[in-house]
Amino acid sequence: MSIASALAETLQDGGWRAKARSSQLPPQGDWNGWVVCAGRGFGKNFTGAGWINECVETGTAGRIALVAATAADARDVMVEGESGILRLAPSWNVPQYEPSKRRLTWNNGATATLFSAEESDRLRGPQFDLAWADELAAWPDPQSTWDMLMFGLRLGRHPRWLATTTPRPIKLLKALLSREGQDVVVTRGSTFENEANLAPTFIQALRDRYEGTRLGRQEINAEMLSDTPGALWQLEWLDRDRVAKAPELRRIVVAIDPAASNNEGSDETGIVVAGVGGDKHAYILEDLSGRYAPHEWAAKAIDAYRRHKADRIIAEVNNGGAMVEGTIRAVDPLVSYRSVHASRGKVVRAEPIAALYEQRKVHHVGSFATLEDQLCAFTSDFDRGRAGYSPDRVDALVWALTELIARWQAPTAVVGTYRGHAGGYGEPSNPLNGVYGT
Repeated sequence: MSIASALAETLQDGGWRAKARSSQLPPQGDWNGWVVCAGRGFGKNFTGAGWINECVETGTAGRIALVAATAADARDVMVEGESGILRLAPSWNVPQYEPSKRRLTWNNGATATLFSAEESDRLRGPQFDLAWADELAAWPDPQSTWDMLMFGLRLGRHPRWLATTTPRPIKLLKALLSREGQDVVVTRGSTFENEANLAPTFIQALRDRYEGTRLGRQEINAEMLSDTPGALWQLEWLDRDRVAKAPELRRIVVAIDPAASNNEGSDETGIVVAGVGGDKHAYILEDLSGRYAPHEWAAKAIDAYRRHKADRIIAEVNNGGAMVEGTIRAVDPLVSYRSVHASRGKVVRAEPIAALYEQRKVHHVGSFATLEDQLCAFTSDFDRGRAGYSPDRVDALVWALTELIARWQAPTAVVGTYRGHAGGYGEPSNPLNGVYGT
């Protein structure tokens, strides 16, 4: 097909603007930045990819930065995704994609380079006249990555940026939104605006499970939620002490809070990986929580145990008893394992851990959106039955940090009595047993 034929076909089809809703089109005006703050499934990627292609076609962009939370997100979502740049490019102007160079090149010479927020220093040096930042609120180190991006956005007469994200009340996003009406324009929208393009079963599942909940208000309706009054954790603490990489760790544990049942309405099984460094600070490495059958959560936990070369698996056995250990040992009979039993309420167990966060002794390695939402919604009146949800991820985190705290407070000579993964550590006197259980 000739270029002329392809162009005629594109014009007949209508192109990106003909398919987009009005809320997905760039606003009019002399703005520098555009924030699309919308719910999951709104079509944020469709908006970003369509605008990037249009800016290339009209010659208003020649050097573009595409920045995502991870390199895989940049490739799989922004470039190759169902609503990515390659899919939305008109047939007469599809860019050449070179994965090894992290680069897209169009026929007119315009280029786009892919970047990961996990490697903000890669943004030192390159220059751009346009930038698309995807899922900004989920970046592991948003401020430093954003700063490096802004330093490079200096080409052309009017360099511009677009940030597409589901809102979370991080400092950077709040700062960008505060500039609305100045040099920043903001588009807001919910998942349900794009209902015609989403599976009916997906929409119904969202309504049944999340409509009206705190998580639903954030992820579906795109509300910028502030900290819950009386919550034991504050998002400000998490953002303040978040790190991109953990130091060398002295101990690592995998903690499990198994669900009591396995059906569609079951609670999640909490699985959290954490470690402690020589600085006696704790680091949250992974949140693998989800709805699993028993053999599935056991396999998940043991896989994490092996990948992280963890010292022990910790599992709460209030609901499962010996079944919990049996399920784990059916996957790996030699795994180092210890059961814990909650003898006090969740709030009593969680309060000392929340205090460690306040004291800046716990760091999240990257971003764990669902876990952090649970933390920031966990209030001091949970045990009186007013919280309305089961904080399985919080429970797993509390057990993991409890185990690590007990070790770093134990005498060095006792901690050194490691007997291998089958036997585990010798059991020092745990100064926190009275609070956390046995």
